[in-house]
Amino acid sequence: MDDPIVIENLTKDFNGFKAVDSLNLKVERKSFVGFLGPNGAGKTTTIKILTHLLSASGGQAYLNGVDVTKDPKNALAGVGAVVETPEFYPYLTPIETLQYLGSLRGMSNEYIQRRTKEVLETVKMTEWSKTRIGKFSKGMKQRLAIAQAMIHEPHVLILDEPTSGLDPRGMVEVRNILQDLRKGDYTIFMSSHLLTEVQEICESVALIDRGKLLAHGSVATLVEGTGSKDIDVRILQPVDSYVIDRISNFEGVERIVPGDPRHFTITFKGREEDQARLLSEMQTLGLKIVSFKEIGVALESLYMSLIKDSR
Repeated sequence: MDDPIVIENLTKDFNGFKAVDSLNLKVERKSFVGFLGPNGAGKTTTIKILTHLLSASGGQAYLNGVDVTKDPKNALAGVGAVVETPEFYPYLTPIETLQYLGSLRGMSNEYIQRRTKEVLETVKMTEWSKTRIGKFSKGMKQRLAIAQAMIHEPHVLILDEPTSGLDPRGMVEVRNILQDLRKGDYTIFMSSHLLTEVQEICESVALIDRGKLLAHGSVATLVEGTGSKDIDVRILQPVDSYVIDRISNFEGVERIVPGDPRHFTITFKGREEDQARLLSEMQTLGLKIVSFKEIGVALESLYMSLIKDSR
């Protein structure tokens, strides 16, 4: 099969509770898919089955065409993973850790040295390569975890909430690394419950709740189907009721909620090109627009409605 990750009727039952319920999903080669859902939706359970940390109650999970439930060694040979909170020996340095992990994989010393240098550069940790890990922040450990997942040059990366528990700086650092990885020859499957993170980083999204797949597709396509959105508008000069009435009659405008004389919110229904047209039409009225932006995350409407319908 061409798709590097294929999940077919996957089920995981814990004493009558179905954490994963007949899940079907395909992840295309060189795509970056966000596996999105609330806490307890079945994301980590699915990833643990994919990485052979849990056995499935039923169904199949294929990695690069090999069923991980039957042949985990070969299925995981071309896969790198970060599952839950990473921990390392605190008395080792990143170089020593990667050398140790590379040797466990049977990599040659020359190969380990080359890849250690490359992956530490990728995760921006070269200057800390000889520092004891016990001195590292959680964000630095997370970056090292991504480095160890890449040491053997896998084509598939499976990441379980890689920014979970990090401070704002750590989250930004890890997200920047993930965005850089999009440019490489990787298929990335990343679980998250953070809407902003998924919409900023991922190309596609798979929405899951109670172990069931609710939606799967490109972020752009799913966002277009969310319907109305609120747009916050700030104007340099005060606007009167005549201008507000004119704007309310523009195509796609459903409602205007005034704030102060230089600020109002538009409830708008339409695609991105319709939104651009609205901005141009407002400028033809002579308005000097300071800001024009969506409030919140566009993916949030779809996320909340689908989860509500599944309960």
